[in-house]
Amino acid sequence: MLNLGRTRTQPRSGRSLSLGGMDYADPKKKNNVVGKILMIATVAALCFVMLKQSPSFNTPTVFSRHEEGVTHVLVTGGAGYIGSHATLRLLKDKYRVTIVDNLSRGNLGAVKVLQDLFPEPGRLQFIYADLGDAKAVNKIFSENAFDAVMHFAAVAYVGESTLDPLKYYHNITSNTLIVLETMVAHGVKTLIYSSTCATYGEPEKMPITEETKQFPINPYGKAKKMAEDIILDFSKNSNMAVMILRYFNVIGSDPGGRLGEAPRPELREHGRISGACFDAARGIIPGLKVKGTDYSTPDGTCVRDYIDVTDLVDAHVKALEKAKPSKVGIYNVGTGKGRSVKEFVEACKKATGVNIKVDFLDRRPGDYAEVYSDPSKIKNELNWTAKHTDLHESLKTAWRWQKSHRNGYGVPLLTSS
Repeated sequence: MLNLGRTRTQPRSGRSLSLGGMDYADPKKKNNVVGKILMIATVAALCFVMLKQSPSFNTPTVFSRHEEGVTHVLVTGGAGYIGSHATLRLLKDKYRVTIVDNLSRGNLGAVKVLQDLFPEPGRLQFIYADLGDAKAVNKIFSENAFDAVMHFAAVAYVGESTLDPLKYYHNITSNTLIVLETMVAHGVKTLIYSSTCATYGEPEKMPITEETKQFPINPYGKAKKMAEDIILDFSKNSNMAVMILRYFNVIGSDPGGRLGEAPRPELREHGRISGACFDAARGIIPGLKVKGTDYSTPDGTCVRDYIDVTDLVDAHVKALEKAKPSKVGIYNVGTGKGRSVKEFVEACKKATGVNIKVDFLDRRPGDYAEVYSDPSKIKNELNWTAKHTDLHESLKTAWRWQKSHRNGYGVPLLTSS
């Protein structure tokens, strides 16, 4: 595995040392066996002495030990859209953070931004690894003293999940099991799990509460529910502190303009509606296709609950602060207010200043008219309320980053606004 963060100082048991100036006995001489044994013993002793004198042998990295007053959080998927924003917030709040990401969906550029913002030793490290590799995950836990895990890492496109369901069950359900098992093996007692409203499927009654029955209708939602079930079954006989956050449609970006959403180009067709709007504004795609205008909603288009990423990560931090041993908290993270697709498109036009071409088409099979949350439980128990609820402002913030980062986390462009 690669560590592209701070220079790691863990001992490497398999380290090879180059020792020059040694005179090796001729192996063809049978009468020199004892000499060879003595020579090997001498070399081994010398290697041991050199390792003992090495700083890396005697001084473990700061990430490998618990420190009073410092909470060390493992953020899986921390190079991704939501994970990177969560890492930024944790670092601002003085947490110590280790990001583990295989970069299949995340961006190394986001990690670089975070490292540049927080260059102090012992604040942030990045480890390149795949959570599906149980040996690699165990090694990471054995070399680091984690106090909590925020588990974001997951493939997360509904459309893609219907085309490649096995990827989703492996990446979400199986990998979560590996993370949970490794947490248990190494005594890590707090888990904040990133889940989704997709576990609810097509509820008949709105708004959605935490008591709404879960009947997911696509592999993404099903894989997340399976992962939840594993965590909940385990928690019945465990003292682990667990928080499960089911969030709705994520939009926005860091108000400071440091981070944004930069999905892989080949995944654009599966992405969020905000990404499609920005792509249309930039001319990457010819326009937007809105499917369905005859729903029983104020303007006939579907209604969804859009949550700003800044509010979302605030909910995660509050969940971490309120997590209690042997307790499980399950919370919907949304605004509690639905916005129609037509409203969203108009807000995007205003935010970008581009008169985006929109084609209104027939309904898409399986879509439902309204989906929005009841966030009263998280408000009452965690004292959390969404603050960035102006759709236009959230999109304007995201557009500002998009406009200055047309190549994602490549070289930023200078803009006048």
